Amino acid sequence: MKAYEMLFFVAPTLDDETRLAAMKRVETTIAANNGQVDNVENWGRRKLAYEIAGLTEGDYTLIDFHMDPASVAELDRVLRITDAIVRHKIVRRDDRE
Repeated sequence: MKAYEMLFFVAPTLDDETRLAAMKRVETTIAANNGQVDNVENWGRRKLAYEIAGLTEGDYTLIDFHMDPASVAELDRVLRITDAIVRHKIVRRDDRE
């Protein structure tokens, strides 16, 4: 398995229940594809560099995880169809393997 890092943000106006449901869906997808979540950091509310979908702020979450490279495409697909997640980025971390 390879080490990855994922950063995503949701709208800061979402309630905690919706935010936690999106986070649970991400963790479930990683676990379903034989991945392992190493660390979850909630960065909180941050100002965006430019307006995205009418938002000027976002509530950021950083996740470090290990997963097979073939399964990352499925995780990316789930993130794209999750309405609560506005943007995301998955990066492979060679220094953490």
